[in-house]
Amino acid sequence: MGIATGSNAERAPDEQVMLRRLLPPGEPATAQQIADQLELSATEHSPPARPYVLLNMISTADGRASIEGRSRPLGDRADRELFHALRSAVDAVMAGAGTVRTERYGPIIREDGPRRLRRERGRSEQPLACIVSGRLALPADLPLLADPDARVAIITASPASLTGAAAQIEYVRAERHGSLDLPRALAELHERFAVRSLLCEGGPHLNSHLLAAALVQRHVGVALPAPLGVPVGLAVADEQQGGHR
Repeated sequence: MGIATGSNAERAPDEQVMLRRLLPPGEPATAQQIADQLELSATEHSPPARPYVLLNMISTADGRASIEGRSRPLGDRADRELFHALRSAVDAVMAGAGTVRTERYGPIIREDGPRRLRRERGRSEQPLACIVSGRLALPADLPLLADPDARVAIITASPASLTGAAAQIEYVRAERHGSLDLPRALAELHERFAVRSLLCEGGPHLNSHLLAAALVQRHVGVALPAPLGVPVGLAVADEQQGGHR
């Protein structure tokens, strides 16, 4: 499902942003409608012993995934709406430690509306926040870790533990020959935390490992179809990656 929009700079705040799907082509839809369709796919096609993995990332046409280390400056209103709608539709949101540090992750779902919608659909108000970290180099004052209501799973091959964090932290220690065993980690998320659907938000290093291990069922890519500095809209490519591999 690819999506393109024109610039949203002149849209009224209460006007719905419609996304035009490119790959495969489809009728225009809101970010929530797209997220609902992906949620249905995850329910119908979930692998038997690990989560259905959605990979979401943004890049420019010249290949940049960030500006000065952060992805936030690349997006506009349409991208942000899709970003938050995808978060609202999954059991867990996963990111690498570098992304979590750089983007200063806080609560995954911030607005009352999406939290209420999750409750109505039988989910917890917040997805499980999953951080993939090799060395546990995570500051305790990170907003996500400083929140006593946050549920966080640290996915690591290290035997170490964080200190000073107020969040409710669990560890998924999946080590194999000194490295992180991602298939085993995802299986443990499924078994211990009932994670049936998982959204990965990068960074590129984690994305590449998930793709190389054939652990991604759906890739939702947001592409700025011109180099930085040119005022254009968005294109979002939603590509089916495969079945229950």
